[in-house]
Amino acid sequence: MPYYIYKVFAFPIRRLEKLEQHDAFRDASARAKVLRATLASAEEGVIKMILADNELHAEDLLSQQRAPQPNPDDD
Repeated sequence: MPYYIYKVFAFPIRRLEKLEQHDAFRDASARAKVLRATLASAEEGVIKMILADNELHAEDLLSQQRAPQPNPDDD
């Protein structure tokens, strides 16, 4: 399965822009780090890397709302 790198924009609407696709984790991870370093601000979006079967699956996974992580201090 390939690794996809997307730029995710949250404002004014949530939008996904595919940037690249890599077959190896190491290559995708290194490239995502370089792209994150080049962003000037969060207003330009965030860089996300995801492992998926195809582009449609990657966009579906990135579009889903995730439940917040439990906080161990809340007990």
